[in-house]
Amino acid sequence: MLRHRRRLDAFFVYLVISGVSTFASALMFTVLAVYYVSAVGMNPFQLVLVGTVLESVILLFEVPTGVVADTYSRRLSVIIGTVILGAAFVLEGAVPLLAGVLAAEAIRGVGETFLSGATDAWLADEVGEEQVGRAYLRAAQVGRGVGILGVLASVGLASVQLALPVILGGALYLALGVFLALYMPERGFRPAPQAERASWRAMFGTFSAGARVVRASPVLLALLAVNLVGGAASEGFDRLWEAHILLDFSFPSLGALKPVVWFGIINIGTAIVSMAITAAFQRRLDSISQSSRSTARVLLVLNGLIVASVIAFALAGSFALAFAMLALKAVLHSLSGPLYSAWLVQQTGPQTRATVLSIGSQSNALGQTVGGPVVGAIGTFFSLRAALAVAGALLAPTLVLYARTLRHAGLNGDAAVAAEVRSEGALGEAERRA
Repeated sequence: MLRHRRRLDAFFVYLVISGVSTFASALMFTVLAVYYVSAVGMNPFQLVLVGTVLESVILLFEVPTGVVADTYSRRLSVIIGTVILGAAFVLEGAVPLLAGVLAAEAIRGVGETFLSGATDAWLADEVGEEQVGRAYLRAAQVGRGVGILGVLASVGLASVQLALPVILGGALYLALGVFLALYMPERGFRPAPQAERASWRAMFGTFSAGARVVRASPVLLALLAVNLVGGAASEGFDRLWEAHILLDFSFPSLGALKPVVWFGIINIGTAIVSMAITAAFQRRLDSISQSSRSTARVLLVLNGLIVASVIAFALAGSFALAFAMLALKAVLHSLSGPLYSAWLVQQTGPQTRATVLSIGSQSNALGQTVGGPVVGAIGTFFSLRAALAVAGALLAPTLVLYARTLRHAGLNGDAAVAAEVRSEGALGEAERRA
């Protein structure tokens, strides 16, 4: 019975993973900053500290958990990560104390590392590398729809009690873990032989193979550097944009409704605009994702606009302009995110894919760990506007990195780059088994 239940279509299961996790995240993160400030009583330094704890744990555990996914099972790694996330969020909502939040974020960091490389690697194994771009775009489309529902539910529940959305979001992750244990397929992955699974030498051999794959490809090196730079910029922005809206602008009146409702309006508005724009360009994005050169060009343009939108948001003199820049940034990310993920997956071979993707997540975590406190300190000692403007400026090097990839991925160079990377992955696998 269990064997039959697991044979659901992988594409459908991925949409379920994306839909449920997006709904749960919208449920929690719409009001999480308000929960931190109002229920837990956190100050700006503590807000940054939460992010630093999370990213430090991710930095420590990313590669080991990615190696486990390449050595044992992508499916098992995804299930473990989902359950750990659920437990962490339930703890975070149930214990409104700084110590409880920090402990929950540390646990969450471990869960995130089990998911980060394994989910993408599992999807590529099950649906094929040529279909991952389509899967990411469809999942993004589904995510925007359920995200709106999650925001609405979050605002309604937070009006009753701020902790409710956080606790229920964690419960949804736990339920998703049960669903995956019953129905998630794994047909494309070939685990290491039983005798090699418990060997630390084998695990580090897999990591070494993944590192060789990265060194062999200028495109992969550039993409991982983009992750590093993007992490340095995103941590400060993600932790401070809500404080900027709360402290530097006057909300238009909503009558007797609480200020938390405005965060729901902001999230829903940006989600609707993102959904409409992405739907209009969906076929074009599918086509672009098949070519490294086209992807690099589009990402170069999109990231340039993201830099401009973040700086404009920081310097905006009116609530309307700030809201417009938030919406623009959301649209640009909804277009660039799936393209970047598909491109990164296409540059790796199946033997080391989860490890390489985990290295990418680790580079992002390193950027957030280093960049977040710097941006937070600027916000503390100078102003939130200055901090957010610096966050936008930190993204500027991504433009240079994307421009560099255009020199390495010629019109007919995609296959050659992929073949080179896969040969490195196969070599590393052979050495690990030897």
